[in-house]
Amino acid sequence: MIALFGLLIIISISIIVVRIGAIALELTGLSSEIATFQAQSAFSGVGFTTAESEVIVNHPVRRKIIRILILLGSVGITSSIATLILTFVGQSRESALLRGIILVLGLVVIYISARSKIVYNLMKRVIIKALGRWTTLRIFDYEQILGLSRGYSICRIVVKEESWLSNRKLKDLKLNLEGILVLAIFRKIDDEEKVMGAPKGDTEILAGDVLMCYGREEALKNLAQRIKGYEGDKAHEKEIEKEQQLEKVREMKGGFD
Repeated sequence: MIALFGLLIIISISIIVVRIGAIALELTGLSSEIATFQAQSAFSGVGFTTAESEVIVNHPVRRKIIRILILLGSVGITSSIATLILTFVGQSRESALLRGIILVLGLVVIYISARSKIVYNLMKRVIIKALGRWTTLRIFDYEQILGLSRGYSICRIVVKEESWLSNRKLKDLKLNLEGILVLAIFRKIDDEEKVMGAPKGDTEILAGDVLMCYGREEALKNLAQRIKGYEGDKAHEKEIEKEQQLEKVREMKGGFD
């Protein structure tokens, strides 16, 4: 039984290690989904050859996290396989069946705990404090910094030919009046994606560009769906009116939402 419980402990520790790595990656600016995928890929040793891989390896902090996960993963997987073999080798049919049932029940409990939002949020708070106290990693909780849980969001908008944004200069769009900031523009040039951070007002937005925008979720959704012409201009004016009303409310609250 010692080997069986040892196996469950190794699996639990492995999940915690992956969770720590995922949260650390998330705090460097990656989305939760991408951070979790990359952490699992690195720990399991299957490799990560997605479009985000270059973003990972070119970032010194993310590269360090991935390197640690790969190292720990090689130890954890080997230990799990060895312990699994020891759990069932030399056992009678009844003993093996009992151990199999305990193993399945243990895995179910571990899976439910790993999927629990309550457990995740608790672990995230503990991991953030631990990383800040015992490591030199420069990590930031971007969700908290940008107020992403308070009605604000970062949106990726693909500009189409019929889009209201297409073939217009940034300053002419007056997106700031809608409470929207354009953080970056991604554009393919000669089959290579280029990025323009903090674009200037004279920058012209072209069809095929990808805009990274920050603002209220509702305003971003409306902007992404807006098309050229009279209807698009009216939608722009409507969003400006909404932002002006919200600004009056903010003034009553000392400038805060």
